[in-house]
Amino acid sequence: MNNTRKMVFVGILIALDVILTRFFSITTPIVRVGFGFVAVSLAAMLYGPIIGGIVGAVADLIGMMLFPQGSYFPGFTVSAFLGGVIYGLFLYKKPKTIINIALTILTITIIVNLGLNTLWLSMLTGNAVLAIITPRIIKQIVLLPIQVITIYITWRYVGEKIEKNYFQY
Repeated sequence: MNNTRKMVFVGILIALDVILTRFFSITTPIVRVGFGFVAVSLAAMLYGPIIGGIVGAVADLIGMMLFPQGSYFPGFTVSAFLGGVIYGLFLYKKPKTIINIALTILTITIIVNLGLNTLWLSMLTGNAVLAIITPRIIKQIVLLPIQVITIYITWRYVGEKIEKNYFQY
């Protein structure tokens, strides 16, 4: 795949992440449920951990600039980058099985969503971590199978076609 095509597709994935995160999500002060993970995971599976991280971080920055939801906090951009990197480390040029995807989501859930993002929210809201962790754990338990199934289906019906038609290994 040439660099121009790659840049265009990465740009489309960034735009898709912004749309799915900002317009197709439910947001409360301590919990946001959205589908931006689909674009980041697809970018990481197709292009690797660095591009996956860049897609996550750039989409976070653009989304915050265009559609702010409170003040900007750089910790969430770091979290978005790390999420993309983890997707890439676990799934780039590796089998996209339900087990691999579930381990990826579990790792992101523990390190990024429950770890770093809870810390960032605690710092921003002034609430103790223990005060905000319970609803976040419940959200992650509910979302884990939804994310696994969504990523698996997206890969099977979109990612494999893109990889087959545009990548030559």
